[in-house]
Amino acid sequence: MTSQSKARTTATPTNLRIPGWSRRAVYTSLLALAGTGFLWLLAHHLLRKPGEFGELVHPLEPWSMKLHGAAAMFALFFTGSILHSHIRRAIRSGRNRFSGWAMVLVLSVLTLSGYWLYYFTSEETRPLWSTLHWVVGAALCGLVLTHVWIGRRSRS
Repeated sequence: MTSQSKARTTATPTNLRIPGWSRRAVYTSLLALAGTGFLWLLAHHLLRKPGEFGELVHPLEPWSMKLHGAAAMFALFFTGSILHSHIRRAIRSGRNRFSGWAMVLVLSVLTLSGYWLYYFTSEETRPLWSTLHWVVGAALCGLVLTHVWIGRRSRS
């Protein structure tokens, strides 16, 4: 075993920084989720026009949902990829636990509510589940910034 690989395996649990490529992938996928979610909100609530048989769906609405679903796949993959390194070490170090567990909870709620919206909701309950999903998604934006800010402050 080389000294470099030995140093890697005995790294202190206080080194919680996510590697650059992984951090960029997580941030990019979460930004894509926020952007496509915002596009859907805009198209669904502000861009619909009245038609002969009710409101017409804006063409941006289905495309934003398709892109949102794709971004969700990437976000699930990349946030899952940090489970072993970042989250496990963070639990052991005791740093930034409240916002970290809040992130896990919010991401879980978003995953479950998105799955529910796609597969199980009825037309009667869709507005309720949709509102829950986008309100929690908007809260995630602030929570990510808070979690990163607290983590960077606790490092120094």
